[in-house]
Amino acid sequence: MERREFIKTTTLGASMLTVFPSGLLSMPREIQKGKLEKRILGNTGEKLSIIGFGGIVVRDASEEEASARVKEAIKYGVNYFDVAPSYGDAEIKLGPALEPYRKKVFLACKTAQRSKELSEKELEQSLERMRTDYFDLYQLHGVTSLEDVDTIFGPDGAIHTLLKARENGKIRFLGFSAHSVEAAMELMKRFSFDTILFPVNFATWHAGNFGPQVLEMAKDKGMGILALKAMAKCPWAKGTERTIKKVWYEPLTDPDEALMGLRFTLSHPVTSAIPPGNEELFSMGLKLGMKFTPLSSSEVLEVKKKGLETVPIFKYSGV
Repeated sequence: MERREFIKTTTLGASMLTVFPSGLLSMPREIQKGKLEKRILGNTGEKLSIIGFGGIVVRDASEEEASARVKEAIKYGVNYFDVAPSYGDAEIKLGPALEPYRKKVFLACKTAQRSKELSEKELEQSLERMRTDYFDLYQLHGVTSLEDVDTIFGPDGAIHTLLKARENGKIRFLGFSAHSVEAAMELMKRFSFDTILFPVNFATWHAGNFGPQVLEMAKDKGMGILALKAMAKCPWAKGTERTIKKVWYEPLTDPDEALMGLRFTLSHPVTSAIPPGNEELFSMGLKLGMKFTPLSSSEVLEVKKKGLETVPIFKYSGV
């Protein structure tokens, strides 16, 4: 049996509190030899690997390729898998590949539908494609505008699908993903979600003022924080050929820079970070996740300088 060590407080964690809105001081961390670190997901009691598997990794893959990619992730200790109907054929490919491991993993799915009727149909379709009778986490996907939020919480809104499904045992926890500070803040004000999936990136944080206010509110509410875009660099320059598939932004492809991006994100009270959907970058993310250590105070300042010099993929102009 592997030796496990739970880290709840460290002197480094204490120093992080003076740099970020909140550090790792209150984040229980499970260290396993030869496997990715695991962390508690908010108040759910679940422990997830610090690197998650985004379903786009198996989009357009063959059955053999999908199985191999899932097997690789499992080997590293990944137990958090996230997918959505909008990821092309990802559900169709991931369902069979993940089936042998289903009871050992935390499976998250999403709906981009805002109405009760359409989100119910999408949920049932996803359950069938993923070959499961429940999702550990079901999320409102990509909420961007306040109009979206109003629709979701309206009389015929998608929130009613999530509540009914949780009552019927088809969903264990409720969450949302967002690429908008305004929408994320409003969603958290209106409902006690279990989790949030949100971009936490060195450049958006420092140069875009995008993230600090959201993470602060999520942590105050005891939510599990899941991160996107840790390995993002900047928008693709106009006229530049996008040579990397499955990535809409320019990613950090240099291993040292990518590790810096992951370390920035995971030095916050983030449970897990999902690398880009490109299979090569995902494999890199697995290897780099094994090297994670929290940023030191001097490194925090170095990353801040680099972030301020980088064009962010998201910006927030509010206070």
